[in-house]
Amino acid sequence: MTTTPEIIDLLIEARWIATVDPDEVLKNHSLAIHNGRILAILPTGEARIRYAPQKTSILQDHILIPGLINLHTHAAMSLMRGIADDLPLMEWLQKHIWPTEAAHLSPQFVYDGTRLACAEMLKGGITCFNDMYFFPDAAATAASEFGMRAMLGITTLEFPTPYASDAADYINKGLAVREAWHNNPLIGFCLAPHAPYTVSDSTFERILTLSEQLNLPVHCHIHETQQEIDENVKQHKQRPLARLHKLGILGPNFIGVHAVHLNDDDLQLLADTGCNIAHCPTSNLKLASGFAPVAKMRQFGINVGLGTDGAASNNRLDLFGEMRLAALLAKGLTGDASVMPARKILRMATLNAAHALGLGNEVGSISPGKSADLCAVTLGELETRPCFDPVSHLVNVAGRESVTHVWVAGKCCVDDKSLLKHDQNDLESAIALWQNSLEFRQRA
Repeated sequence: MTTTPEIIDLLIEARWIATVDPDEVLKNHSLAIHNGRILAILPTGEARIRYAPQKTSILQDHILIPGLINLHTHAAMSLMRGIADDLPLMEWLQKHIWPTEAAHLSPQFVYDGTRLACAEMLKGGITCFNDMYFFPDAAATAASEFGMRAMLGITTLEFPTPYASDAADYINKGLAVREAWHNNPLIGFCLAPHAPYTVSDSTFERILTLSEQLNLPVHCHIHETQQEIDENVKQHKQRPLARLHKLGILGPNFIGVHAVHLNDDDLQLLADTGCNIAHCPTSNLKLASGFAPVAKMRQFGINVGLGTDGAASNNRLDLFGEMRLAALLAKGLTGDASVMPARKILRMATLNAAHALGLGNEVGSISPGKSADLCAVTLGELETRPCFDPVSHLVNVAGRESVTHVWVAGKCCVDDKSLLKHDQNDLESAIALWQNSLEFRQRA
């Protein structure tokens, strides 16, 4: 008796599939996808008999991995890429970034800057980003137009900006945007108090209440510089993490960004409360913030994902670069070449980040039932040959230029290195206008 093949939307045939969880690399297997979700992973020969796909993507020299997740960025700041390089953090922020934002920040600025960031991230295999910036409605519109998955920050500060007047205004506006996008399955939200040095105790207490009521992650810069810690000790008589713990902020919903300057008490506190860390190695180095003790975080059992930070302080939104740098820094700092092996680094850029965002059951690994957020990387070019270990090649050899195809919820966003969902001429014109405007201000 002949069985009729099952009709599905898409069959992806790949030389290798790195599932991440379970941690295995399958050779000559295929992924069956229907209605945006993964139906099955099976040998390609069996898949051709079992399924009748509407479309087949054949990736003869590729490794298929989960879509990369950028655990921390300020997407719209792509418009300020390179505007104030080679400066320490506080001088960079207070004398250049904040004044530029005060002069130019608007919904249009955020929309165009986020569009630019989405284009860069998608072409580099990033399918989801965790953002902290202003005018989240404009950012959501941009991400939605590109078909990206985004977690947008309900960013909170005590001082006014062109977006909001005070902490209550930031929170109320962010919650209203969250309600407006509530039915979009690709757009989610985090509470995003900027940092302990810009947010008061009373605001943190309100954020904690909202996090518990709405089950939202809390996304916050923490222990980025020694200066930040010293000033917090002077003002509050304790280190920033200890202060947040006293306020009840630390827990499995907390994503601490940077976490460069940690002592053993800090590490134990993060581990005991089940916090997550967004490790941004390039930004930490570029702003001379220091070296985050990521290998030690892993020893304490702390969940660590990877982020790029914004393009104004990186200057790339490139998780392939972050994976390689994170691995090399850990080896160099510990003197142990075996720490941060390639498969652990890939997990940091995928499933670890998904768990931090509360999305671990939806994305971050290639598993039946999960959303088909995927990235295909070619290892067939001369500069990536020979290939003995495809996952090692992902971290140590390949780069974002090796990304050929990207899918988000089963929909193709990058096809043979070309973005599908944008008007390049319109985007380029918008970027040129903003560059002229920002350059004029810098000269003034």
